[in-house]
Amino acid sequence: MAGRFSFRRMPAPEPPAPPGSVPGSGFAPPPDQMPGQTPEEAAPAADGIAWTVFQEGTPEAASMMAPLPPAPPPPVPASPVAPANAAMREKLLDAKVRLHRRLIEEINLAALEKLPEDEIRKHIQQLVSQYVLVERLALNTQELADFVTEILDEMTGLGPIEPLLKDASVNDILINGHECVYVERRGILEPTAVRFKDEAHLLRIINKIVSAVGRRVDESHPLCDARLLDGSRVNVAVRPVAVDGPLVSIRKFSKKPLGLDKLVEVGALRPQMAELLAAMVKARVTTIISGGTGSGKTTMLNALSAFISDKERLITIEDAAELQLQQPHVARMETRPPNVEGKGEIRQRDLVKNALRMRPERIILGECRGEEAFDMLQAMNTGHEGSMATIHANNPREAISRLEQMIGMAGLPMTITSIRGQIAAAVRIIVQLSRLSDGKRRVMSIAEITGMEGEILQMQEIFKYVRTATLEDGTVQGHFVATGVRPRILSDLAAKGIKIPPQYFDPSKPL
Repeated sequence: MAGRFSFRRMPAPEPPAPPGSVPGSGFAPPPDQMPGQTPEEAAPAADGIAWTVFQEGTPEAASMMAPLPPAPPPPVPASPVAPANAAMREKLLDAKVRLHRRLIEEINLAALEKLPEDEIRKHIQQLVSQYVLVERLALNTQELADFVTEILDEMTGLGPIEPLLKDASVNDILINGHECVYVERRGILEPTAVRFKDEAHLLRIINKIVSAVGRRVDESHPLCDARLLDGSRVNVAVRPVAVDGPLVSIRKFSKKPLGLDKLVEVGALRPQMAELLAAMVKARVTTIISGGTGSGKTTMLNALSAFISDKERLITIEDAAELQLQQPHVARMETRPPNVEGKGEIRQRDLVKNALRMRPERIILGECRGEEAFDMLQAMNTGHEGSMATIHANNPREAISRLEQMIGMAGLPMTITSIRGQIAAAVRIIVQLSRLSDGKRRVMSIAEITGMEGEILQMQEIFKYVRTATLEDGTVQGHFVATGVRPRILSDLAAKGIKIPPQYFDPSKPL
């Protein structure tokens, strides 16, 4: 190894004092000054310094003897080791991937994971420090610590997106190929500097996610729904379905579920609306939560489930288990995709049928999207009142239409009148959610299904959100109002000991 050298600036030796000078005074006559020659006419010294003599006591001499102002501090040079340019970032990313592969081969991960986190980090830091010296990577102390953290994320987490998963302000992580990652913060999409080394690196992270829940994704099965350990929803699409590289969508869920109080605080609904919804859940009123993608349906379902009695047995049915119910007696089930031979698939309809044999008191369907709607309505009509489900629709009337279509997908010989009769008998409340253009989520409508009149299903709106304006910065302005219609279900609530003040439904009083 080459030796290390250091340099120090040493003071130059003081030349011998010329004749006629005063020792220690610092003054000497200019060299080679001829008799009768002025100092200015004297030839400059060989080093280019010209001598000028001032008479003592003059302003010029005083100014020359004044102390010099302090020299400005030298500019701090940019750290040559900071990975500020793309080439350095590329080198570090490549080194991280290579080091991760090497550590996987050399380290017993099963034994390492049993150690406390600080010991794991200390052990990995020693190995990374040795690797950095061998590879001659220019890293300062902070960058070395960040590099160790990235290696730990590669080994025990999900690599480059691990910091995004830990960021509480991020709601969605959207990966469009290995070089393009977007996040959603407060309803607004924004790009990030996160990237993967190549497509193989991204595929390794994807396989790590889906294998943890017993699923797989490859060319024969390019689509997959999965979840993270904290319940966050993951959807994956790979080649040949994804033309430009793997697509990953991660919908994060808060480690602490939002309650109705928090939703009121952020302006998603008003306290009167929240009180009515809580009363509906306590009274075992069957509720459908409707809305578009990312409108907050699952969040609302989790919030409403907090008002279910702890003495009830709940069964949840989902494609990927993501509900965060707070009750102690919850049985969770999720669907299963087919295996390599195309067999072994378990659909939501199969789970709904099986749930009826498991002595449920309420069945909560994570998302109703197919023929399981018929079995769900059958359960709601046969002693499982208070069940809840989410559905994709733009308004309450469209939610009813979608239910009709999904029941028709079951292939049973039913007339439209009998289908609507089933819906009217099973469902009482529809809560409509929406994500506005400024990213804020609002309860747009709370509607009650009142029954059938001929072949028409009757519905009345109780509360609604009125949008009034959009500011120049994109902020949506609006307010919640009561329509003036008193719900018919108030008498049922009163019979169960739950009273809702009638002034809540007065349109002249602000919510």
